[in-house]
Amino acid sequence: MSNTESNIQLEQGWKKHLLEEFNKPYMGELKSFLQSEYKKKKVIYPKGNEYFSAFNSTPFEEVKVVILGQDPYHGENQAHGLCFSVPKTTEIPPSLVNIYKEIQSDLGIDKKYFTHGHLQTWADQGVLLLNSVLTVEKGKAAAHQGKGWEQFTDYAIKEISLHRKNVVFMLWGSYAHKKGEVINVTSHLVLKSPHPSPLSAHRGFLGCKHFSKANEYLKKHGIKPVDWRVSVD
Repeated sequence: MSNTESNIQLEQGWKKHLLEEFNKPYMGELKSFLQSEYKKKKVIYPKGNEYFSAFNSTPFEEVKVVILGQDPYHGENQAHGLCFSVPKTTEIPPSLVNIYKEIQSDLGIDKKYFTHGHLQTWADQGVLLLNSVLTVEKGKAAAHQGKGWEQFTDYAIKEISLHRKNVVFMLWGSYAHKKGEVINVTSHLVLKSPHPSPLSAHRGFLGCKHFSKANEYLKKHGIKPVDWRVSVD
């Protein structure tokens, strides 16, 4: 999908479920759009080899929790393919600060375990950190909405709902709530709250206890709970 890559580098489990989508007209149009943006010397985040980092970090058969974001951060040195996550050297964004506050309050974990914003440790444990839109233009929030990514990520969510069992979906904000309408609530746990953004977190995200609810549900179904600490080394 990048301007330099024709072969899709995708984890094998995901490739099995998603490969046919790449042959559909909307994905061809999306690829053409991205290529034209690169030709115009637009700066696009994340890098081309990181578009599918969420899928490649969390194999299909290992997904136990799904956190849905909207689109990537559009500032420099922020987006790297995992929603809400930033590189370790980048300042922790406000929404993630609130996510950390909720985890600390909900699970009683000391703030010393949240010293950076890189969420790879979650992805490695089966937390799919999926943005609805996988690319953005530098400095222009939502610049790539409506270009096809939403259809692709909707399909990914449907595939999890259909082919996996007992997955926890954390849907934060009205955008995520709407995107989660395809989830079979009898096979999975769907947790909803307002978005963790400073504009809305006080309306019910803070205090939602999604992280303890998720771990309780996983344990109940014989699945190893998630260690939500990020600074464990």
